[in-house]
Amino acid sequence: MATETTTAHHHRFSFLQIAIALQTLTIFVQAVSAGLLFTTTYGEVLHDVGARVMYGASMLYVLAAVLAWKPGGGSPRPIGYAAGFLALASAQVAVGIAHLPSVHLPLGVLMFGLSVLALARPPRPPRPGHQVRSIR
Repeated sequence: MATETTTAHHHRFSFLQIAIALQTLTIFVQAVSAGLLFTTTYGEVLHDVGARVMYGASMLYVLAAVLAWKPGGGSPRPIGYAAGFLALASAQVAVGIAHLPSVHLPLGVLMFGLSVLALARPPRPPRPGHQVRSIR
């Protein structure tokens, strides 16, 4: 007689997914602080600090992509996405410092859209024979 065992399904988030979510959130906060530049005295400080946090989140995305690939057994493809995003973040910081809003604003919108797409992309299963570490 066969018995059926059922287990509760718990959704787990990988470090890579958390890093992408953090990056997406920081870009959204940058859009809000950009609006505050026009309406408050502290908007510039918030946007400046937020830029540093967003850049750090982009670097964390690269780290998470590398860790998901090499020790985690995942695809190396997210490393390219993360590195490309870090290049966009670098360009965004440069054009922001140069006060080029005609480039800075559309690039920010592009970065937010790409980050949302990366966040919505389903994670790829690891290669056979590798265990995936995840955070509940």
